[in-house]
Amino acid sequence: MNLEFMREAVKIAKQSDKDIPIGSVIVKDGKIISKAHNEREKKQDTTCHSEIIAIQKACKKLKNWRLTDCEMYVTLEPCPMCASAILQARIKKIYFGAYDLLNGAFGSKSDMSKIMEYNIEIKGGILEKECSELLKNYFEGLR
Repeated sequence: MNLEFMREAVKIAKQSDKDIPIGSVIVKDGKIISKAHNEREKKQDTTCHSEIIAIQKACKKLKNWRLTDCEMYVTLEPCPMCASAILQARIKKIYFGAYDLLNGAFGSKSDMSKIMEYNIEIKGGILEKECSELLKNYFEGLR
């Protein structure tokens, strides 16, 4: 686990504009190969979560749908859709910042890694305060 990669995910999340500020970074061999932020509002597409976009970019870059030697850093615990995509892509490690008690699918609400029986290393709470503040500030700004 490398805090610099999570800091990069936070930086990317801040670029989400009108979308919920969530950022994702995918790393292979100690180097960032893709990064993305939410674009649901921008593209009017339910599936444009940062994790999905980052996976698509990484697959394109590696010319392979299997991301077996990759790690993902994301500012919020992935939802069931994203958790499933992460598992399907065979990402070996997932590190996330804030826990999502409503939709978190790597332990908070459910655990997709147990449902799909896939061996993945999961660690949450990385830069949790900073990641939570991003979300809190965003939602306060909507009120």
